Amino acid sequence: QVQVQESGGGQVREGGSLRLSCSIKGVDGATLTTCSHAMAWHRQPPGKERELVADIDALGVPYVKYDLKGRFSISQDSAKSTIDLTMSELNPEDTARYYCEVEWYDACRGWPDAWGQGIAVTVSS
Repeated sequence: QVQVQESGGGQVREGGSLRLSCSIKGVDGATLTTCSHAMAWHRQPPGKERELVADIDALGVPYVKYDLKGRFSISQDSAKSTIDLTMSELNPEDTARYYCEVEWYDACRGWPDAWGQGIAVTVSS
């Protein structure tokens, strides 16, 4: 069973930095290599809708939401099993629950999207 494991959230003062990690569990390395997949970080601030923050597509191309560029970056390990979201110059508006998503393509396109349970990030002023 595919699972998504998130880590790295917590509380930070304004101007601080955090790194969130997301790892795919329950899929062996050979399958992960042959199964095209995209990995993304979304966030949902209190009282607001969920939004895409950043992702790495099935070809390994990174994307960061335009207004977060310069403060947020995303990277993936060579095994394509883990993505890191590095966040700097955090402000209270970045306070949200952050969710990792894995979307499958090609030979694994029949697999359902996998979501983590979310991890809280709180930025205090």
